[in-house]
Amino acid sequence: MRQHVSPSHKLRVLLEQVHRNEIEVDEALERLRGFPYEDLDFARLDSHRALRKGFPEVVFCPGKTNEQIVQIVARIRERAGRVIAARATPGVAEAVQRAVPDAVYHSAARMIVVGGPLPPVEGAGTVLVVSAGTADIPVAAEALITAQTLGSPVEHLYDVGVAGIHRLLGSREQLFAANVLVVVAGMEGALASVVAGLVDRPVIAVPTSVGYGASFGGLAALLTMLNSCAPGVGVVNIDNGFGAGYLAHLINLPPTDRTQ
Repeated sequence: MRQHVSPSHKLRVLLEQVHRNEIEVDEALERLRGFPYEDLDFARLDSHRALRKGFPEVVFCPGKTNEQIVQIVARIRERAGRVIAARATPGVAEAVQRAVPDAVYHSAARMIVVGGPLPPVEGAGTVLVVSAGTADIPVAAEALITAQTLGSPVEHLYDVGVAGIHRLLGSREQLFAANVLVVVAGMEGALASVVAGLVDRPVIAVPTSVGYGASFGGLAALLTMLNSCAPGVGVVNIDNGFGAGYLAHLINLPPTDRTQ
């Protein structure tokens, strides 16, 4: 596996090139044009985010027009090389792919990825994404594609909820081998506590809005996860697969990669 080049390293290389008179100051300024943000009138793109966070700004599609999404994706693609667009409908994906031919639509995750994933991080473990039911897969897939695009090795274990606990226990070796686990569950959300009670690794719990009326759109699962008696559980917001996948990747980074 190759070590990916961090944005701070790229900036250092640019400054060193100017220092050695390999490129003109005006050329360096052109490369940094729009730093730290670019104003598109309807959006101010955070071109500094890749330097701060290691990955460019991610586009949240709901509430934006197709034309706005296409412009944002194209500009981030031009500057940073890679883009994630979350909660994209097939219509949005079609519009983006017409403008950006290398855009890949992951329909299960409702995500568009442009530029492909970052190279796998050297020395990183595996992020295992676990879903309680098949209906939870869209949120689970969002977490998986996010972590994978950022450079973490990923695996998944779907439809292993507590209504048939033997399905989970049948894959316990996969649970034990993971470095970080993302557990996605609706209904009563009990799966996160069960998994955390079995493993000695961080568990990121994701409540989903899947469930009948008294689940209150995921609130019941959220409260169950927040009240987990199993240690090592952290909880993100309802249906926030992206946030869980991003956090799982950061936890999964080896110590040497955090200082770049």
